[in-house]
Amino acid sequence: MIDPPPIPPWRPDRLSRRLPLLAARGRILRALRRWFDDAGFVEVETPALQVSPGMEVHLKAFATEIEAPDGRHGRLYLHTSPEFAMKKLLAGGVPLLFQLARVWRNGERSDRHHPEFTMLEWYRAEAGYESLMDDCEALLRAALAASGASLLAWQGATSDPAQPFERLAVAEAFERHAGIDLLATAPDPQAPDAAALARGAARAGIRPRPSDTWEDIFFRVMLEHIEPRLGFGRPTILYDYPVSMAALSRPKPGDPRLAERFELYVCGLELANAFGELTDAAVQRRRFEADMAMRRALYGEAYPVDEDFLAALEHGLPSCAGIALGFDRLVMLATGAARIEDVLWLPVAAP
Repeated sequence: MIDPPPIPPWRPDRLSRRLPLLAARGRILRALRRWFDDAGFVEVETPALQVSPGMEVHLKAFATEIEAPDGRHGRLYLHTSPEFAMKKLLAGGVPLLFQLARVWRNGERSDRHHPEFTMLEWYRAEAGYESLMDDCEALLRAALAASGASLLAWQGATSDPAQPFERLAVAEAFERHAGIDLLATAPDPQAPDAAALARGAARAGIRPRPSDTWEDIFFRVMLEHIEPRLGFGRPTILYDYPVSMAALSRPKPGDPRLAERFELYVCGLELANAFGELTDAAVQRRRFEADMAMRRALYGEAYPVDEDFLAALEHGLPSCAGIALGFDRLVMLATGAARIEDVLWLPVAAP
């Protein structure tokens, strides 16, 4: 028996069910723009086509070809985040900036993932990552007020951003929810001990695979024991990641084992990722090279380094903090929508 073709999402009967959610999306969008305007931020727009889409090891980008008028060809990528471009503007002298950017990540589609989505990203020069924690509290409250709901909600759970947010260190979360002394598994912060973390994971009921790296085990503990317990009743800020998970963040002053990084969770759903930004071009280049070596080993490919971005760091990126927040996920939470496609005007066509 042949299945009937799916009903297109633009059909009036399907679209009409989403219209109240989409109206809330518009109100939330306007409320957030007002908040940033009142706080003195400049809204910027940067190109989606970039030399490097981002250097995260496990993200897969969309590639395209650019042709110059003289016939020369080159490869560009749709960015997975506007981060590199926005930091160039910071280096150029824009101290407070935000962007509601369309971003693309290939191979991602689920109730909470979509290959094209909207990212809210903002940066503060001469500020620490603690200031972004305060921003998150204010923005979630503004979004909820604009939606008309009384609580953030997802999959039957609720979270009240009017309450003081829980602020929980990563090491404390591992101890509390998995019984693992995380920092003891990294006596050398730059080369954590996979075997030590595997023993802790096994005691927590996770059976590591022989090929698992420390990072692999870290993510399995996060997915199975930590994330499902975060952001219920009130949002959770999970902060101070091990320095080996630093990505683009700087080491924490006074404790070389940790990095100035936090993630925001609501109802078990990751909503934002923030850094006290790394400003040292030489260190950043080494991290990029290490990440792309890992990507090549895992996936057989690597992305080019954005040399113009490193030149901006060398020119002088001010001390700053930055954060990326999933706007569509925020709308889901503020409206109680079950799926990310419920809060999109139209989804990307499935293959």
